[in-house]
Amino acid sequence: MSFRRTVLILLCIMLTVMFSGCVKKPSVKNTVEGNMKTYYEMTDETWMCDDRIYKYRLEISGRIPNAAVDSSYIYLSNIEEITFEEAYKASGISSYSGDYFSPEKAVMVEMR
Repeated sequence: MSFRRTVLILLCIMLTVMFSGCVKKPSVKNTVEGNMKTYYEMTDETWMCDDRIYKYRLEISGRIPNAAVDSSYIYLSNIEEITFEEAYKASGISSYSGDYFSPEKAVMVEMR
């Protein structure tokens, strides 16, 4: 009985080791050459830039106060929603460092 138990335990360990490598990592589905940074659409519907993974790609448009034309910003983000005011301030306009996103939260990849 103990021989069977030992064989069964060894078999379970072998199967665990074999199948633990089967977790499929996302791969690059599409490469996008943004005018600020190159970024990647992944096969699991996430986005990657500078070796960081982001859940969302946000295109945010509006008009900066006193501007003649609209501006658009594309951010990769782990924040579901970014307002236009937050986007343009974080784009480099603001002199207050609290207006900028940490790389874990969001990164601007295109500006139009």
